Amino acid sequence: MPVLFDSGIRTGADIMKALALGARAALVGRPYVYGLALGGEAGVRAVLRGLLAELDLNMALSGIARVAELSEELLAPQND
Repeated sequence: MPVLFDSGIRTGADIMKALALGARAALVGRPYVYGLALGGEAGVRAVLRGLLAELDLNMALSGIARVAELSEELLAPQND
């Protein structure tokens, strides 16, 4: 069953965590509405670009090249 995460998404790191935990998508209702209120269509575009840039940066800092490589193991230290 596809899981869509729709709660508390504010940053690219939030999106990365949701996807790593198994969500198929992270919905960003509130941030895009803020962008719409402040800048119309351009504001929405700016918000979405910012979220994608943060997601890309967080993935790169974690050594992940593709969303398909995200997994729950990235979120917590592994016990040896």
